[in-house]
Amino acid sequence: MSARVGVVVFPGTNCEHDTVSAFERAGATATLVWHTEERLGGLDAVVLPGGFAHGDYLRPGAIARFSPVMDAVARFAAAGGPVLGICNGFQVLTESGLLPGALVKNRGLRFLCAPSRVRVTSVSSVLTCGLAPGTELGIPVNHFSGSYFCDDRTLAELRDANRVVLRYVENPNGSIDDIAGITNAEGNVVGLMPHPERASDVLLGSADGLPLLRALVAAAADVHAA
Repeated sequence: MSARVGVVVFPGTNCEHDTVSAFERAGATATLVWHTEERLGGLDAVVLPGGFAHGDYLRPGAIARFSPVMDAVARFAAAGGPVLGICNGFQVLTESGLLPGALVKNRGLRFLCAPSRVRVTSVSSVLTCGLAPGTELGIPVNHFSGSYFCDDRTLAELRDANRVVLRYVENPNGSIDDIAGITNAEGNVVGLMPHPERASDVLLGSADGLPLLRALVAAAADVHAA
């Protein structure tokens, strides 16, 4: 039986069906999870997809963090379950304290929807395990508040613990240290701003996102087997 990936849907989420399709291409069984759910029974991985949860009121992800499902996500993560936040999902993870730092408005205050290239800088996460360090991937970005920011102490901790998993080859948004994605200390919670689900089929222009999704599916399969 394939690993079961739950894709959380908040009011304003708009990438859930793309994400489900992409994870099915990566070999998982994917299902939608409404934000009012209080339990994640039977899931092997959880994904918070892109969009505009609750209209991005206050700040992107600031209201979504209070949805009942986020308590379940926190428990799932604390138990070692793989959790991935893509774009708006990354914002939700930082707002909920599952990842450090914040996503602020892009340099130049411009919305970005464009191709980007990222480099794998750490394989110590459920999203990058099995990939070769230094691998470059073409994955698009689509955000207004996608510039990663943290204080100097947090940045030093991320660097020292090898928790920056992806960096932009050419920084599109002003993210500190060219950061495109980070992981928690245990490596099972990852957030990234580029959209791997939009690079999961050559018919979409690139399949470079598939290795990342397959890595997460493999980690989820390990959870399922356990």
